[in-house]
Amino acid sequence: MPCHSVVFDGGWAKAGSGTSFEHIKMLNKLTTYLKEVRLELGKVNWPNREQTTRYTILVIGVSLAVALFLGGLDYIFSWVLNKFVL
Repeated sequence: MPCHSVVFDGGWAKAGSGTSFEHIKMLNKLTTYLKEVRLELGKVNWPNREQTTRYTILVIGVSLAVALFLGGLDYIFSWVLNKFVL
């Protein structure tokens, strides 16, 4: 009975091509990369729930303050343009 090998080659599997060392190298590099990513994520100092809540409220507050400030400037400039220019 003939023995057929299947090699993944650029998106298509080719029968009878033999072993492709480039693809094995690529898979090993990808595996190594993902392991290193996991190790680095373990070193991250993640915020706890209280810090996350505090920072979220701070971001929302600053966003609202900036929106009110810019809205106020827009209103004032529109009023000045309508009163004196237009």
